[in-house]
This record gives sequence, structure tokens and C-alpha cells, in this order.
Amino acid sequence: MSPETILVEASWEVANKVGGIYTVVRTKAELVVQRHPQYVLVGPLFLHRQSSEFIEQAPPPRYAHIFEHLRAEGIQCVYGVWDIPGRPAVVLLNADHSSVDINALKGDLWNAFSLDTLRAGFDYDEPLRWAWGVGRLLELLEKSSSEPVLGHFHEWMAGLSILYLKTHRVPVKTVFHTHATMLGRTISGATDINLYDSLSELDFARIAKELHVEDKHSTEVACAKHADVFCTVSEITGLEAEYIIGRKPDVLLFNGILHEQYPSADHNSQEHVSAREKIRDFLSYYFFSHYTFDLEQSLTFFVSGRYEYRNKGLDILTRALSQLNHELRGDDQAKTVIVFFFIPQGTHGIKAEVLESREAFVATQQHVSQNADAITRNLLRSARNVHDLLATALLSQPTLDRLNQLAGMLEHVGTPPLATHYLENEEHDPIVAGFRAHGLLNREEDKVKVVLYPVYLTGEDGLMNITYEEAVVGSHLGIFPSYYEPWGYTPMEAIAMGVPAITTDLAGFGRFIQHQDKPGAFVLTRQNRSEQEVVSELVACMKHFVLLRQHERHQLQDAAKSLSTLTDWNVFIDQYFLAYKKAYDAR
Repeated sequence: MSPETILVEASWEVANKVGGIYTVVRTKAELVVQRHPQYVLVGPLFLHRQSSEFIEQAPPPRYAHIFEHLRAEGIQCVYGVWDIPGRPAVVLLNADHSSVDINALKGDLWNAFSLDTLRAGFDYDEPLRWAWGVGRLLELLEKSSSEPVLGHFHEWMAGLSILYLKTHRVPVKTVFHTHATMLGRTISGATDINLYDSLSELDFARIAKELHVEDKHSTEVACAKHADVFCTVSEITGLEAEYIIGRKPDVLLFNGILHEQYPSADHNSQEHVSAREKIRDFLSYYFFSHYTFDLEQSLTFFVSGRYEYRNKGLDILTRALSQLNHELRGDDQAKTVIVFFFIPQGTHGIKAEVLESREAFVATQQHVSQNADAITRNLLRSARNVHDLLATALLSQPTLDRLNQLAGMLEHVGTPPLATHYLENEEHDPIVAGFRAHGLLNREEDKVKVVLYPVYLTGEDGLMNITYEEAVVGSHLGIFPSYYEPWGYTPMEAIAMGVPAITTDLAGFGRFIQHQDKPGAFVLTRQNRSEQEVVSELVACMKHFVLLRQHERHQLQDAAKSLSTLTDWNVFIDQYFLAYKKAYDAR
């Protein structure tokens, strides 16, 4: 690709935070700008709301002229910069009022590309109008420029622009980039089909119709077929695409991170202690209102992500935790393991019992803090008899009475709840049902405790009040036993923060690090194995971690941090420019 080439990257998630592609495009933008100044991003323009990250500017003359043409066709465009590192140029486009007859267009797409859109709804029509407008934008850009134009299109929503360019014979080179096949994700989440063990046997066109995703599936097939270069995000998704879409990827575009944006190992250690204490405060009032255990001899694990019970391996994890609990219960010396399920879903507020305990705990903290000077004075004055100190020697009677009163408010009967919040349908919630079915009930004798924390960790959720980053850094292990995971940012981010993680060979990230043969993350083998075999391996992996000595865990944390450097965008960005070169050179 020549330096003069205008590189246009189009995605529904440009300056529009709706999914993982937003993170991919956002975090690599600065490196693309540095290597190729002739770079512009194109995203959707929502007329009644605009991203706070987008800063509108007067368009350069070339774009101003194009925008006038498009406005006459009912397509509105604005120009500006995305206020992120690199500040890339951005065009936001709205084609809701374009002059295109959407039904006639669908007929043309059926005739030309076999796009089966008879049952397509608004969730298809809106991106179709937008992508057709993006295609028209590129057509006018190509006609008005002496430089060549190359388009990079993410997923079927932007990929429809490729079909516009083919229909109108616009000489723009194209890269189609799918992050997951629509049909593969749907099969994995909505059926009992073992996708990866059945790829060569399935009738995907028939299954797409049965699952009502034939519109998006047929679009992906056409976009991949007619792009100059086809890319996916990982080896496992490439295998999936080869069978489901019908084209083997030309280049794998791994998802990266900017390692420099994550804290150093020393800073991580400090952050771990601070965040760990916040988590322990939560555990104190969540569990100790029922019974106590030694927090100094406890470990915190977590899983996070979208609520996809099977795809994210939550079913496997629940079974494995049950077995781990059974094995640890017979060992009085075993550590207590608390596992957080940070899986957002609909709720009706924090449970009253949990709020009451939290209020009593906070009141106790405040009361002790207010009397800290007197307690310190009493301790120092009794220093010679420190081994014989009683509470009454340190605390005044009113202080002692108030603490006893607050302690009474912390007492609850029964067992700690399985979820922190009232769920919209707790009786039928798959995670809670799984806990109950497998005996994960938070009993005093259980060595494995579970907490479903079903809200986003913003730092201001009204309960634990920590950010997601704090939750990760404050934990000892992240567990992501995914069945369907085209890449997997969550384990990658965990190791970048110095937290070891478990992933699988059915996750793109897991497949990648499996080839590196370095410590810091564990890769479960899920392909061509029974669920029980996977459960057994996961139990062995978690138990091995539980039995590590503290210095061994520290070594593993350092190894995780080191391993994460292999996923830096500075390494992965070369593959993007390889894809552009292949497209530029295509006949």
C-alpha cells in the first residue's frame, strides 16, 4: 500500500461503544495514524445523540464537497476527530432519510448476491441504509481523489459497503474483517450442537433459516466472497469461518492491547493490596453476618463478561467449583476460595439483607475511626501489659456498648445469599440455578463460596463501589473457560494487570498463547473433549493454584505480566498492514 493511499476504516462501533469491536478500533488507532497519516474512520451518526468522544470540526474542502452531494441524496455527514490517543479523523454518517428504496434494494441484493433478507427487520435495515451510504461516500471519495482508496470493513454491518462497491464497480480495494460469525455464535449459544466437532457435517444454510439469522449469515458469506482480502481475529475463528462462511482467512488480525497503558509490576503490587482490602471489606459484611472464616487464608477468583451461560463456559465453571468444594472440604488447612461472577443482567436493586449488613459495617468503621485516638492512647499506656489486655482496657464502656449494638445488627440467620441483588427472574436464572443444582450454597462448611454480582463495576454501584480494574487487580485468579470466544479480551486484560488467568483452546487468545509455551496463563483443552474431561482439568488447575505458596503465586503474577507483552498492539499491528498490502496488490 502506497503512503498516498487513503485508508478508510468503517465500523458501526466507531465512536459508538456497543461491543468489543469498539475496544479493538479505539486502542489501535494511534498506531495506525503514526504509520499512515492518510487514515480516516467512518461510523454511524445518531441525530439525537452524539458521542462525547467525537469533536466536530469543519470538513476539509474535499470532504465538504462530498458532503454536499450526499446531503442532496438524504445522507447526512459530519467531520471531526475521535478524542482518543492519536485523534484520528472521523466521518459520522446517517442515511436514515436517504432516497434509497430499501425493499427494492433488498431485491437487487438477492438477485446479485443471494442475500436472504425476506424476514429481515429494523436491526438489519438500519445498518443496510448506513452501509449503503458509506459505500456512496467511498465512491465519491475515489472519484474526487488522485490517490487510491482502500476500505477496511468490520462485520456484516459495514461489510455491506463492499457489496455497494461491487454493484457500482467502484475501484476501491477492500478488506472484510469478521470478529465472529453470526451463525457460529448463534449455534453455540442457542443449541446443543457441538459446533467445533461438527463443522464438516452441518448444513449451515438450513440451520441459519431455522435460527432466523439467514439475513446476516448470507450477508457475511457474500461480503467474504467479494472482498479482496478476508480476515478474522483468531485461528479458531478462521477455522469456523472456513466452514460456515466458505472462505479461509487470508490474514489473522489478532486483538491487542497497549501494554504501556497498564501499571508496572511494582505498581500492580501496591494496587493489589489496596483493592484486596476493599474486596475484603465486602466479604466481611456479606459473609460474616452469618459466620466467619480467616480472610488472610482466603483466595479470590473471578469470571466476567456477557451473560452467555454456555458460550462463556459458566456451566463448566459451576460444575468444576462444586467438585473443587467437595475436594477441599475434607482439608481443614485448605484455603477458602471466594468466586465472583461479575456478569451484568437486569436487577431490581441490592438485597435488603446485604444493604443492612453494609450499613452496619460502615457504621462500625466510622465509630472505630472516631475513637481511634482514644484506643491508641489506651494501648500505649498499657504497653507493659500488652499480653493481658482486655477489650475494656482499650475501649470506653460507651464505645464498647455501641460496637456490641452494631455487631447485633450484623447478625443474620441462614446462609449468605447467592446473588447480591434482586434478579428479574431469580428462580429461573441459569447461574443461580446452577449454583443450587451443584451444591454451591455458601454454607459455613463450604470451602468454595460464590457471589453473583450482576451489575457493572463502575466504582459507584452502591455496594462494593470498586471499578472493574480494581476488582481484577484485587483478585488472585481470573477464570474464563469459554466454549465460544473468538478472541477474549478479559483474560488478556487480566494478565496485563498481573493476574494469572485460565482460558481455553476454543478461545482465540487461548489458542494464541498455547503456541507460546510460557507461564502466566493456563489453557484448558476443550476441543474434541467431553464436558466431564474439561471439568476435571479445570478442577485440577484451580486446585493446583489454591495449593501454591505465596511466593509461587507472586512468581506466577510476574510471569502473567511478562506474557501479556506478547499481545501488544505494537506487535500485532503489522498484520493489519500486511492485510492492506495484500488488498492493495490484489487484481
